[in-house]
Amino acid sequence: MRSILIMETANTKIQVTVDLRCNSCFFNTYQRLLDKFNVGIAQRQKFKSSFQEIIDKNKHLSSPEIQRKLNRGFCRIIKVNDPFKEEKVRSNNIALELYKDWKPKVLSADNPFDLALRLSIAGNIMDYGANNSFNVYETIDAVLKASFAIDYSALLKNKINKAKKILYLGDNAGEIVFDKLFIETIMKPEVFYAVKGAPILNDVTLADAKEVEMDLVADVISNGFDAPSTVLNKCSKEFHEIYNSADLIISKGQGNFEGLMKENDPRIFFLLMVKCDVIAEMLDVEKGSFIVYNQIY
Repeated sequence: MRSILIMETANTKIQVTVDLRCNSCFFNTYQRLLDKFNVGIAQRQKFKSSFQEIIDKNKHLSSPEIQRKLNRGFCRIIKVNDPFKEEKVRSNNIALELYKDWKPKVLSADNPFDLALRLSIAGNIMDYGANNSFNVYETIDAVLKASFAIDYSALLKNKINKAKKILYLGDNAGEIVFDKLFIETIMKPEVFYAVKGAPILNDVTLADAKEVEMDLVADVISNGFDAPSTVLNKCSKEFHEIYNSADLIISKGQGNFEGLMKENDPRIFFLLMVKCDVIAEMLDVEKGSFIVYNQIY
């Protein structure tokens, strides 16, 4: 993002500008994909030229919108539709196996809400767009022991208890399985789970939701746009109808945080693991921190 944004925390207002380090992160993502698909020199050069052109011409756009254009450019040049298809399937399979182990533990826990919430946040590590590899087992162990760097979990629980209509904004494949466990645990009758409108990085789509049977615990909807975020002014009319009428919005991951942080909407609770220095500095927490954040103040 190149424009200046204002976001509020409990203590102060933070002026936010998107860091040039985001460009390096973008480039690293596609460098890994170029290697994955064994792309030849000519196509690599073509994409690098396209990459720089997109960066130069779209400085007015947000980071997720730039990422969308980069993804489309890569897919067009390399002639693939879903570059992270195999990784998404693998992530879902790993998470489904973990689900079998953790669901009975959540059901028998002294505090099922807290355990399911922590597992949902741990699932946020499953992000091939940000990392070439990750260890979800180590992350689960870490989140179970950690204190949240920003902790509005008690308020979230209170809001969930009072909410009649909840909108849950999905992030990554694999992670979606831990979201499913959290939704099962809170047991609310009207929950909508939003996925991306088309493949983008390893974000969840309707196909991923069907694969993990999210539709058994929530009404699965598309946001109608293929950015790795929730970009409200680009989302579909149908999505807006649900978004506007929801009592509570649960937003997963850094991408959705980037898209919604300027909204200052007290209905939104951001659940994420902080994966980069830019977001860490923005929230004044350590990289690797676990966050349950709300802009109520």
